[in-house]
Amino acid sequence: MANNNQHNAQPDTTLTIAEERKAIFNALKQLAEPLSKVMPQTEVAIHDLSKLPNSIVAISGNVTGREEGSPATDMLLTEAANGRVRTQMNYHTKLPDGRELRSTTIAIPDSNGDVFATLCINSEVSVWHQISDIAEMMAGAAPEPQPKENFVQNVNELADLILDKAIEAQNVSVELMKKEHKLRALQIARDNGMFLLRDAADTVAERLHVSRFTVYNYLKELDEAAETQDQSTS
Repeated sequence: MANNNQHNAQPDTTLTIAEERKAIFNALKQLAEPLSKVMPQTEVAIHDLSKLPNSIVAISGNVTGREEGSPATDMLLTEAANGRVRTQMNYHTKLPDGRELRSTTIAIPDSNGDVFATLCINSEVSVWHQISDIAEMMAGAAPEPQPKENFVQNVNELADLILDKAIEAQNVSVELMKKEHKLRALQIARDNGMFLLRDAADTVAERLHVSRFTVYNYLKELDEAAETQDQSTS
């Protein structure tokens, strides 16, 4: 006699994480164009964090001049490098040409709670910001501090941006840097996602005027110092 349970068994429709993420990306890509048309001068970008730094997999609108395959912003790269990509709503930032944007970054998790994608909305609102600033000045209110986010066109620009910040933070030219300056610069660069970029060690070595071998030695030294600190505070 046939087992009724075999006839009544339902097909397994459980998605693997990879299938689930693919389905979510397909849905997000369908949303990009309609969302970009909700407001004038609005851009919507979908990022696949597994493809960092060139993480844009879909984009609609032309506010920042980026396209599919363009890199993430320095802010998103830093958050990814530190494992803390999160949703941020309605923050202000500025393009290199001075245009002001209002931006939102939405972190997209899978069913395990792991953030694997972001949906980013950037709207140009320069005129409205100018009006708001005038109103605040007339009312005697201090302007709100704005988070710093930079939109770049390629990975070389992103690497230069990260290393410029790391070097400038030392308040001394590279030619006059001592080992401690270069260690601090390397730590800042790593914290900001430099080593998620291709050929990072070579690029860092060139900018800090050291060898590639020295860069790896410095990284090992930083790791050992961090481990010692963790042990002393535990």
